[in-house]
Amino acid sequence: MKKEYLEAGKIVTTHGIRGEVKIMPYTDSPELLAEFDRLFLGKEHKEVIISRSRVFKSTVIAKIEGIDTPEEAEKLRNKMLYMHRDDLELDEDTYFVADLIGLEVKDADTGAVYGKIVDVMQTGANDVYVIKGEREYLVPAIADVVVSTDVDGGVMTIRPLDGLFD
Repeated sequence: MKKEYLEAGKIVTTHGIRGEVKIMPYTDSPELLAEFDRLFLGKEHKEVIISRSRVFKSTVIAKIEGIDTPEEAEKLRNKMLYMHRDDLELDEDTYFVADLIGLEVKDADTGAVYGKIVDVMQTGANDVYVIKGEREYLVPAIADVVVSTDVDGGVMTIRPLDGLFD
């Protein structure tokens, strides 16, 4: 089942005297997170409006409407921020990591089940799927290996490269 809200980042500290917060992004880049003008705070997913934000090193400094002092900002420390999935458009054949976790992975030719995706490692060149079954497999997320991904059906079909599972 697709999650409606996806983790966007965590408020790690306050910044300055105007109630800004520093956010550690859980997205591919801090620039992506800085583009959002609304996010959702905490497990309650309380909508917050981001009046301005900027990238600072690998973090995002953001001003949340209604938070005007360092004391108010301090109360938000360690809170999670979420984005609504409808606020982000993905390219075709691009998926949210949250949607891939738990997919059953099958062999395209034999139908054998290798296990379920338990993690997605970002290596730089391409992602690597961590599949846990009878043993743990590391599968590169490349077109030569991944035949199809059916998030709604809960299945990813792969054709392992020669020697990948040896």
